[in-house]
Amino acid sequence: MVSYKVSVYTGDAAHFSTFHDFCITLVGTDGESEPTKLSTWIPSFKLNPFTHEVKCTKPLGELLAIILQKEYHWVYPNGSWFVAKVVVESPMGHIFQFPIYKWITDCKDHYFQEGSAKFFSQEKENITKLCWTKDVEEQQALYSWDQPKDGLPYNIKAESCSSLPVDVRFSYTKEIEMMYTKEKALDELKVAEWLEHKKKWTNIEDIKYLYSYHRTEISDYVCQNWKKDSFFGYQFLNGVNPMMIQRCETLPENFQVTDEMVFKDGNQSLTDEMKKGNIFLSDYKMLDGVKANIIDGKQQYMVAPLVLLHQTDDKLMPIAIQLKQIPAEDNPVFLPTDSEWDWLLAKMFVKNADFNMHELSSHLLRTHLLAEVFAVALLRQIPMMHPLYKLLIPHTRYTLMINCLARKLLLSDDGIFTKIASSGGEGMFTILRKALSSMTYRSLCLPDDICDRGLEDVPNFFYRDDGLKLWDIIHSFVKGTLQYYYKDNEMVQEDQALQQWIGDIYSYGFLKEKNTGIPMRFDTVDELVKFVTMVIFTCSAQHSAVNAGQYDFIGWMPNSPATLQCPPPSKKGEATEETLLDTLPSLDITVQSMAAVWLLSKQSSDSEFLGNYPEQRFIENVPLNNIKVFKEQLDELSLQIKARNEELELPYTYLDPKVVENSVSV
Repeated sequence: MVSYKVSVYTGDAAHFSTFHDFCITLVGTDGESEPTKLSTWIPSFKLNPFTHEVKCTKPLGELLAIILQKEYHWVYPNGSWFVAKVVVESPMGHIFQFPIYKWITDCKDHYFQEGSAKFFSQEKENITKLCWTKDVEEQQALYSWDQPKDGLPYNIKAESCSSLPVDVRFSYTKEIEMMYTKEKALDELKVAEWLEHKKKWTNIEDIKYLYSYHRTEISDYVCQNWKKDSFFGYQFLNGVNPMMIQRCETLPENFQVTDEMVFKDGNQSLTDEMKKGNIFLSDYKMLDGVKANIIDGKQQYMVAPLVLLHQTDDKLMPIAIQLKQIPAEDNPVFLPTDSEWDWLLAKMFVKNADFNMHELSSHLLRTHLLAEVFAVALLRQIPMMHPLYKLLIPHTRYTLMINCLARKLLLSDDGIFTKIASSGGEGMFTILRKALSSMTYRSLCLPDDICDRGLEDVPNFFYRDDGLKLWDIIHSFVKGTLQYYYKDNEMVQEDQALQQWIGDIYSYGFLKEKNTGIPMRFDTVDELVKFVTMVIFTCSAQHSAVNAGQYDFIGWMPNSPATLQCPPPSKKGEATEETLLDTLPSLDITVQSMAAVWLLSKQSSDSEFLGNYPEQRFIENVPLNNIKVFKEQLDELSLQIKARNEELELPYTYLDPKVVENSVSV
């Protein structure tokens, strides 16, 4: 007889599970053990392993797989059991690792392969081929595609959040915090008592009084500077939506701006300034024709503005705003030289347009919905022993659950967005369809996007500066890891699971639109490395850039109103402070929008930040060393960003790796 030492790790407080008996079978190249009953007679709530012995009549050779079966428990018949990993020491002292990190919810046999990452073409033994096929079959039974509305990306099919597979649901810690947050958001902000007031604002001081209940350093800066043109321009670069601005080389035909309008001294011209690269445009044409919302029986308003900006003295200053796309007598071009209230009202309509574009296109579509597509495709097509699964699964954490909650609480017919936003209801789906149909692969890859928008040398563009450094660090990590497994392009081309994964993304995420530039398949290692870099960047850095600062920039409502209650001005010289206050959203909508953006930008206590992988899925030295170097490079970047921010009047923190979560989890 020989004895194998079996150590079973069952997770931490986030993976608390009931206690169980279970059977384990060891399978090696020279045979397999008898199913051996083992016990965990105390709750599985510890980091140290339970250690057991499995006796065999002879050595089993190289261990290839284990088979686990949770036994039926009469006290907890439906109890789930979380298995982090199993480590087996052979009689000869050899160590075999089986990273699992799954909940076992039934009493069937579950097959887990030895932890070295591999491809199906490398499987030589029947048991390892069986592990592969069973994994894919089980995952495809659990995860199915569903399309909520025509023209939108597919999502996970689930009747409710509670019907999601347990592996993708929140931990107990996260679930308790989210329940608390959902119920207590208004109380935490100390604004619940204001919720029933549907009155319009009568003065700015009342808005300040409401805002004073919950402030951040940055939101205070916003409150103090929201009227300034320099801060208005700054937000196109480093605010919550840095995705709209581009260098302007030719003025759009429908934007009737003249030199006399913007350069009254006659010393400059638009043509010359465009040649110098000093003119920039933010065009919200995607909002043109979108049906505005009706809230509490009252028509809301939203425009599709064009904004012209001029770079001068390292600042980006707005020089002209046209609120609607089609030039007309009742669609004047507003200028900084107009009356204070005309110009401020025009800027406010721009900020409302930006709010709706940000929340629906830059935030929801380009991070949340895409991250869900990447996650479902991964879970359906890539088995857990595949290197791509090991690399990407940390970047899917909580995404399916948070999106399921968003569909229920934010985007449904009675959801928050429908209640507070000028594009809520039918309009939000129109915008999402337009945004998806115009989205390109290059726009998702930060270096390409910055180049295509002509923003390579704009000063004080911290989103670009920090983002490009993060992109390069992620790219280096992905390249080093994937090149270790894919030795040549042929291995990429022959990896059927990989090709099915990108095929799912192309079909269900981008609806087979060839003009997006999304690959239908991978032919080279470089193509794969770039795409995977984009996936990780989207799920981590890009989401942080457009999510983490929401309360900072939107908490002071006049800087970014969710909706507007009066039509846009059609003439100059008529706006007053009263006009502006009448146009702003009512008190109750302001309260709800503050609570919503506070909730959306609130981190949970069990957040996992970029570079931290508490689940050790890789066991080989090369990828483990790559992770170590990845962390070191991220730490160095964090120090650089902190040092830079100490010199800034307004720090840019959202791409500091210390605050960038691994995944779209909030």
